[in-house]
Amino acid sequence: MDVKPVLAEELPTSDGRRIGHLTLSVEKTLNSLTREMVDILLGQLRSWRDDAGVVAVFIDAAGDKAFCAGGDVQALHASSTGTPGGPCEYAESFFEQEYRMNFLLHTYPKPVVCWGHGIVMGGGLGVMAACSHKVVTARTRIAMPEVTIALFPDVGGSWFLNRMPGASGLFLALTAASINGADALFTGIGDIFLGHEQRAEVVQGLQARQWGDAAETYSETVASVLESFQGSAADELLAGNVEAHLERIDALCDRANLPQTIAAILALGDEDTWLARARDSLAGGSPLASAWIHRQLVESADYSLVEVFRSELRLATNIMRDPEFGEGVRALLIDKDRQPAWQYESLADIPASVLDKFFAEPWAENPLHDLV
Repeated sequence: MDVKPVLAEELPTSDGRRIGHLTLSVEKTLNSLTREMVDILLGQLRSWRDDAGVVAVFIDAAGDKAFCAGGDVQALHASSTGTPGGPCEYAESFFEQEYRMNFLLHTYPKPVVCWGHGIVMGGGLGVMAACSHKVVTARTRIAMPEVTIALFPDVGGSWFLNRMPGASGLFLALTAASINGADALFTGIGDIFLGHEQRAEVVQGLQARQWGDAAETYSETVASVLESFQGSAADELLAGNVEAHLERIDALCDRANLPQTIAAILALGDEDTWLARARDSLAGGSPLASAWIHRQLVESADYSLVEVFRSELRLATNIMRDPEFGEGVRALLIDKDRQPAWQYESLADIPASVLDKFFAEPWAENPLHDLV
């Protein structure tokens, strides 16, 4: 019997209300998002949004390795390389629906808990960051490795990266540096640290509560349940890297000067393992991707959430129509030779006109024009 890639169920509460429960259920692909999964999530979230009997939503994933490792990059690669330079039907429809789903999460009128255990990357991080209550565990591992495959931290990355302390958002976006639960709490993409073994108890605690009719209190109810479990797993929380390195990160990164920032990071020595790994990821990444990642973050710094999502969809669409992404995925995930033939060897080689085309509207009207 085929198992659905997203499982949906409604859990009864003690006062006759219901909690919507969504489980990403493709463990063998680290729960990477496909168009089918996005469609299921979007449809179910819309249904529960409009159902007064549903008081909250709980999102988790199958297996212990990953919440979600991102989008199904190989499917996106096949779509992108199948129509070089032109519209990529699957990839572009995937991104549009993914952005609609994530925007709905950001603006959801009911509390949404995300159980962010294990690997959380790309589209998975987009989902987690959009939820109102973000749980991290001792095995949470977050990264934005898009520079290594010539993409960018999308589905809201421009929103949450620009709101991180100091220059940490820019640094993480450029270097694909891996961060943990403590880092998530410090940077704001996590809200509370719990033990993964507490998940079932947390769900039961939510079910046991009296929810009543006052929807404006539901978020406080969720927070109260989560906080009641806080502390028992505190000794599992590993030290983070971002806060400990923030002064160094701020010295390395100058938002107004990308060439200087990249030169400073690439000049780092080997004395600090975390920084050295970040340096190496940047060194092996696409110079063109570094350029559009930086420009997207700088230009969107003061955007509204709607403006962020529209601008990111524009950039994602243009990237899908360009060969850089296809080459990055080929080298890292398909042939796995880790020898990408990037279009430009360095930032200095990229003509301004080439970068500009990634920020030009590829359609007569943005597909997300109706978001409000």
